[in-house]
Amino acid sequence: MGSVSQAKSAVHPKRRMGIVMTGMLLVALVAGVWTWRSQGEAANPKGKTVGKVEVVSAAVTQGDVSVRLTANGTVSARQTVEVRPQISATVKAVHIKEGQFVDKGDRLFTLDTRTEAANLSKAEAQLVKDRADLANAERNLERQRELFRQKFISQAALDTAQNQVDGLRGQLAVDQAAVETSRVARSFGEIAAPIAGRTGAIAIYPGSLVQPNGAALVSITQIDPINVSFTLPEHELAALQQAFAKGEVPVSAALDAAGQEARKGRLAFVDNAVDTASGSIRLKAEFSNADNRLWPGMFVTVALAPHTLSGALMVPVQAVQTGPERKFLYVIGKDRKVAAVPVNVRLIQDGLAVIEGVAPGMRVVVEGAQNLRPGSVVTEAGKNLKEKADKANNAQSSRAEAQ
Repeated sequence: MGSVSQAKSAVHPKRRMGIVMTGMLLVALVAGVWTWRSQGEAANPKGKTVGKVEVVSAAVTQGDVSVRLTANGTVSARQTVEVRPQISATVKAVHIKEGQFVDKGDRLFTLDTRTEAANLSKAEAQLVKDRADLANAERNLERQRELFRQKFISQAALDTAQNQVDGLRGQLAVDQAAVETSRVARSFGEIAAPIAGRTGAIAIYPGSLVQPNGAALVSITQIDPINVSFTLPEHELAALQQAFAKGEVPVSAALDAAGQEARKGRLAFVDNAVDTASGSIRLKAEFSNADNRLWPGMFVTVALAPHTLSGALMVPVQAVQTGPERKFLYVIGKDRKVAAVPVNVRLIQDGLAVIEGVAPGMRVVVEGAQNLRPGSVVTEAGKNLKEKADKANNAQSSRAEAQ
């Protein structure tokens, strides 16, 4: 009996230890299940469906888009003239100041033309003498003709008188030309502005000797109207030529200074050759510049819209995704699943991408695409993001209508 009691007392503690361990495992399992459910509820508040990705979407719109081209331009004078003397003389008077605006025909300089005036007087005197000699020869010719009719002189004598008259008439014409030459030379003493514009530096003063092959007296630069020179890639040449042939092509020029409005002008020149080094075509636009805001040498940003894409499909530029091979859009199907649709991007402008490969009205993912894979199920974003998406869609529609 003693041995049996000892065996029972030895086995009983082990059995109790097993029961205790089993209970502890059950408690730990219940606690783990409760913790997992609590975390799931915290990660999915308000009973949201697990597995759906929140995104912001927009519809594919269709409309006409004016393709706007931009380039860096340089303001250049429409024309610049260097004023030079045409005779060697001393400067008698300077009628302008440096940096002055002059009109065409305004007096700039007066030269000392006493020598030219004397030459003109000499030529005019010679002309008077020639006329007197010619008149005398013509009277003599008439007498010779009368004598010839009366048979008092020979034909040779009459021919001599006729030749004398013809020679004096030729000499009279030569001296008349000499008078005109002297008058022109004297007129060079008054130097007038050949164009309207702004004068440059003046390096001569009264008393300075000037010569035709010497330095320019002054330069005049036309400021109004004024040109802006710029270049565009050669692949835009065809559209530019078509627009230029149809009529006036509007061009705008924006100054770098803040608060300055863009100036409106027109395309005035398309170069007759493409630059082989850069693959670009040189162009010029003409702008009215009555307020002198544009100045030669300034840098501006030029924009023009030579052609329009009709019936273009547009989406927000954020919706375009870049894949390993080509660009694509996440298109939302009727079952709220997304599919990756490859597209061809023709133009990116004003926050919009003009694309090919989808149909109007399709909804595409604009925000949240980084969490998607083809076949992912999506749901529209919360209120704040939804309002943001609606604003983006409204802005997209407004830009499409404006274009």
